[in-house]
Amino acid sequence: MSYGKWLGASLGWSFGGPIGAIIGLALGSVVDAMSSGKGNPLLGERQTRQSTRQQPYRGSQSRTQQQRRTETTSGDFEVSLLILASVVIKADGVQDKRELDFVRQQFVSMYGKDRANKAFKLFKKVNNQIVPLRQVCKQIQQMMDHASRLQLMHFLFGIAKADGMVTDDEERQIYTISGYLGISSRDYNSIKAMFYNSRDNAYKILEIEQSATVDDIKKAYRKMAKKYHPDKVEHLGEEHKKGAEDKFKQVQKAYEQLQKERGF
Repeated sequence: MSYGKWLGASLGWSFGGPIGAIIGLALGSVVDAMSSGKGNPLLGERQTRQSTRQQPYRGSQSRTQQQRRTETTSGDFEVSLLILASVVIKADGVQDKRELDFVRQQFVSMYGKDRANKAFKLFKKVNNQIVPLRQVCKQIQQMMDHASRLQLMHFLFGIAKADGMVTDDEERQIYTISGYLGISSRDYNSIKAMFYNSRDNAYKILEIEQSATVDDIKKAYRKMAKKYHPDKVEHLGEEHKKGAEDKFKQVQKAYEQLQKERGF
């Protein structure tokens, strides 16, 4: 039995719940590699939720509470994203290179090339593990607000669509994740509609029925624009605003489409 791996997992469960166990096991494998002379640990693989909080600050040593909170929350989101992405990619039994490339590209766009490469190396280790999905999602639900969880859902659909289509297996897996995360069916269908083409997608994105009146549409637009406004995930840091902007643009596009169809 590999001592380093299971020590890492045990420490993870003690200090970070199921997510800590997964990351601890991944980091433990690095310890094993060192002890067997296979190489040195990668700096990026130490970017767990706890170590992210402990990284030295370059510049003024005084840090505001908001800065610390943003750093911690961004670390929570990054680790949660890594784990759930690995679940979705394996949902259909085929790990398509386009999906893996999408994950890497998203990391690069959010974190920059250097940090993204390190995060992706950790992702590949997490990807080799069996994830206790329900427990992981419940932990994410407890530590992450609603807007951040919606952002995770948007990212997961993006992964599934990276190879050109969302398979039934992938859709079922994301639906399961949404339930465990406490995402309502309306919110789930709204985000899902952003990745499909159908005549009623605009209505689904705005979370209304096709029988909605013009006043209903306007009211729904104001509500959804507020829900998906990029400022809602400002606490995650600038790197996560792009994904929020994509959702916001989809809401605007849906509203403009109904304006054209309904003539108002």
